[in-house]
Amino acid sequence: MAATRSISRPARHLGTALVALVLTATSALAQATDVLGIPGPIDFEGDAYRLAWSAQPSATYIKQEYLPDGQRAERYDQMILVETVTSGITVMDAVRAQVAMLNQRKATDPLVNMDVIQNEAAGEALLDFIVSSKDTDGQYIVEWNAYRYARYSDAGGKPGVMLFGISRRAYGNAAAKDLLTQLKALRPGRVKALTQVRLPRPAP
Repeated sequence: MAATRSISRPARHLGTALVALVLTATSALAQATDVLGIPGPIDFEGDAYRLAWSAQPSATYIKQEYLPDGQRAERYDQMILVETVTSGITVMDAVRAQVAMLNQRKATDPLVNMDVIQNEAAGEALLDFIVSSKDTDGQYIVEWNAYRYARYSDAGGKPGVMLFGISRRAYGNAAAKDLLTQLKALRPGRVKALTQVRLPRPAP
């Protein structure tokens, strides 16, 4: 869904998702319009996240980003992502595409690290990963993401995948180092909360 890219390029997010499966799509929407019928706020771990940005690159692909009050999508600290693809792909199709793109990124990003947890009983999977980039001053921007992939069908019954993701970002070498240090304690609780949170249900 969100493409692998340098923070200096016109982009929303350093992470990657299902974009490899929709590369031929053209952008049809890029604003804070509730396309999915999930206006928010979305509550996660006691924080309220409000719709800040959305896009519909194709008829089968929708993405929305939610932020706490006072944060901007261009330079955020915490974010929730909700994305859907209804082109008939499976959860593991989506995960494999994401993992392949992250493996490609390793050639230029020394901090790439990932872990996949598959929940076969629920038909879900969780991808937990770190990516990084550098700003124009050569300072690191580090991003930790955890993406929960679940089976999804739109109002017309078209099958596909929903991604519900959480993201943390740090800017500058010192802040990036702090985030990487904190992740050892932060990760387990956030990942557990992500696996247990009730996924949003788009309006018909």
